[in-house]
Amino acid sequence: MDPAKKRQLIGSLILTLTAMIWGTAFAFQRSGVDKITPITFTAARMTLSAVAVGLVVLLQGNHKKDASVDISKSKEARSNTIAGGLSCGFFLASASILQQMGIVYTSAGKAGFITALYVLIVPVISIIFFRKKYSFIVWIAVAMGIAGMYLLCMTESFRLNYGDTLIFFCALLFSGHILCCGYFGSKGDPIQISAIQLVITALVSWILAFLTEKPDIQSIVDAIIPILYCGIMSGGVGYTLQVVGQKYTDPTVASLLMSLESVFAVIGGAVILGERMTVRELMGCIIMFIAIIIVQIPMPKKHV
Repeated sequence: MDPAKKRQLIGSLILTLTAMIWGTAFAFQRSGVDKITPITFTAARMTLSAVAVGLVVLLQGNHKKDASVDISKSKEARSNTIAGGLSCGFFLASASILQQMGIVYTSAGKAGFITALYVLIVPVISIIFFRKKYSFIVWIAVAMGIAGMYLLCMTESFRLNYGDTLIFFCALLFSGHILCCGYFGSKGDPIQISAIQLVITALVSWILAFLTEKPDIQSIVDAIIPILYCGIMSGGVGYTLQVVGQKYTDPTVASLLMSLESVFAVIGGAVILGERMTVRELMGCIIMFIAIIIVQIPMPKKHV
């Protein structure tokens, strides 16, 4: 197999695993919703994520001391790692906060669908700002992805309100996060970028939690299982895999792969919480899976 194609395949598999981890985390988040306030939950899980990835960075640093070639010693790589961590942290923290604010005023289904519009926003931004061109097969996959998300998430009439507007800006910020991870992931150290972005998100979340909620130790202890899973798996492993996977994957393809999070959320709810999948949700899942398969089909190169 061509080395470039092999790297793309590895990136796609990593991002699919990321979507599965994020999707199954929804079941744990739902189980802890009655035990802890939302921003405190986010702050606690992101703190655990930052600690987990921080430990990996320390181990990585010790391992590299004996390496003959060390990318972390490169001034340019270090600069890109710091810039990437700060930029991704800004987008991740802002998007998470807006999503949490918006979901108070809208339904979970509408919030999920509007958030997933990053599937369309990412290629549009890439065209406008980066002059990128996409084949018709990619646009077909994007359209199918949006249709699948609609069937999966939307159960009521689609009328925009204040919360929906906040969620839309959240989708814009998540699009920025995806593009940011794609840009800096190949120029710096992906694991260090992940650690920096998680530290920033945790700090911002704690500040907001103390300003708007009343965090207490007992609520954290009561929700320790959901916090552990969402902190270590969804945050630590998931966001790190995202940066690593996007190192080898086009941002638009990455956004489609990561949108499978909603599919795995429905599957996770059925397996872990005993929720039933409707025919509509099953159709949405099938359409989204077909879209992912289509976008992986290599297009023939044009001969000049």
